[in-house]
Amino acid sequence: MNIFVTNLSFKVQTEQLREMFEAYGEVTSAKVIVDHETGRSRGFGFVEMASDEEAQQAIDALNQHETDGKAMVVQQARPREEMQAVKQQRGNGGNNGGGGYNKSYGNNNSNKTYNKSYGNNNDKSYGNSGGYKKRYDDNEY
Repeated sequence: MNIFVTNLSFKVQTEQLREMFEAYGEVTSAKVIVDHETGRSRGFGFVEMASDEEAQQAIDALNQHETDGKAMVVQQARPREEMQAVKQQRGNGGNNGGGGYNKSYGNNNSNKTYNKSYGNNNDKSYGNSGGYKKRYDDNEY
């Protein structure tokens, strides 16, 4: 069984992670994920155990176990495809709009005050703020 461990102390090394789980059974692999640029721990890792029963015992025993003042979160790792589906349901953490005035990036069919348009405007007006409309005609250049 593959186990995901997060909220690790940044001091925990791969070997220490392996030793924590070896108390509950055979560990086939263990890895603390590190930042490629700095070499510093990113605070999470993965442990693979040979037996599902031993892995579940380790999860039950080590979940919320405090190491260097931090309570680890230990759970069965989910496949990447499943995690991507969860992220998509949450909106993937992106900025879903908001703030300020009405911004239109496509065809502007609105004459709202404070409307800022960056799209396909046939009359080539760039914004409309309560009556003042600056026009750029082809003949002016």
